[in-house]
Order: sequence, then C-alpha cells, then structure tokens
Amino acid sequence: MEIIAVTNIKGGVGKTTTAVNLAYLSAVSGSRTVLWDLDPQAAASYILRAAAREATSAKKLVRGSQELGELLCLTDYPSLHLIAADRSFRNLDVHMSQRKKPAERLMKMSRSLRELCDRLFLDCPPGMSLLSENVLRAADAVVVPIVPTPLSLRTLEQLHDFVDREGWSDLRILPFFSMVDRRKSLHQQIIAEARARFPGMLTSEIPYWSTIERMAVRRAPIPAYAPASAATDVYRSLWQEITRRLK
Repeated sequence: MEIIAVTNIKGGVGKTTTAVNLAYLSAVSGSRTVLWDLDPQAAASYILRAAAREATSAKKLVRGSQELGELLCLTDYPSLHLIAADRSFRNLDVHMSQRKKPAERLMKMSRSLRELCDRLFLDCPPGMSLLSENVLRAADAVVVPIVPTPLSLRTLEQLHDFVDREGWSDLRILPFFSMVDRRKSLHQQIIAEARARFPGMLTSEIPYWSTIERMAVRRAPIPAYAPASAATDVYRSLWQEITRRLK
C-alpha cells in the first residue's frame, strides 16, 4: 500500500481540493483508494458527502482497539472509500503522546488497510504537531500545495529543514504551486525564485480559478462533474506528474 500525504504547515493553500481530486483520479485509474480526512474541520468529508461512523474514536484508534477498516465509508465513486473526519480527531495528538513510540502510531494504525486498498491519501490539518510528524513518518510521499507568496514558501523551507533534521532521506517531497495568478508580478517572481532554489518542485501549477473554488458548492471532485474542463486537465497533469515521480 502506498501512502500519499497532502499537507502544508500553512492553511488555506488548497490541500483538501488537491487531496479529493487526486484520490478520485487514483480511484478511476483502477487503484483501490482510500482518503483519510484527518482534519476535524471535515472539508473533504463534506465534499464527498459522508459523515464519520458513530463509533469513530481517536482514542480507540490510537490504542489499537479499533481499526481503520471498520470506519470506511462508501462514496459515490467506484474504488474510492473515505475515512470521514470526526471531532475526536482534534485530540489525536494527545492520545498519541500517551503511547510508546508516539511518532509511529499513525504508521501502525494504517497497517490494517494494507489488504483493503492500494493507495491511501491523507488530507492533513495545517500546523506542525505530533500528528504531522506521524504523517511524515508514515508517508511514502508528501504532496505540498504552495501558494506563491513569501510566507507560504517559508513553510516549504521549514518542512525541508524538519525532514533533513530527522534524516528521512527516502521521503519524497513533491511541492507544487497552487492558487496561481500569473497576472500578479509577485506570483511570477516567487515561482521563478522557488524553482531555482528547489529544482525538485513539480512543474504542474493549479491556477486560481473560480471553477476550482466552486468544487465545494458542487460537493464532488472536479473530474467527476466537469471531465472535459480545463480545471480537470490541470489536475490530471498534476496526478500524472506525481505518479511518474513515485515510480
């Protein structure tokens, strides 16, 4: 099972939009795909029209008395399942900190899905915490949406610094520019500087388009309701580039 985290220390950069569209494209390509909505705000769960099962408990998950497979929700799309966000997820850090090897709890929890799916996506809340450390330790690759602003780019530097300090040389960090407006000179400048500084950045860019913002209104992945749109094309290009990097 391949684990792909969509994360950024900063909020409001397009993590959930990215996670939902990529998970959908993974599923329609034939891979058994699960999207785990780790953010208590539950944006991915809202878009995919699912709610957490009543028995969902962050404490039980971390303790090992509940398995992720028990929490899978059907979506409207074949091969795509969801582990919907639950309010108890806001306490994941607390419960993890009380266990042995606290930074490895998410890795251990995900093992129960190995026979059930080919690819697990993690839609992560913003911030640097014990949960985010768990995510980085468990993931095979980290997809990082970056808005072309100085503060957003700074979070990429912080992520690289943290991964370097931990010595996780095998973790693939796949940043790309999100919410891009090429009419803005600052966006053009930041993108040029960042590509020179971080040559491993993905070439795909997601524009700041109203059609993408409307995704939360339609409550569906863009390729599902607008398969021939330009917005679908840019997400398909992004997913194709990610899959090439993963190979």
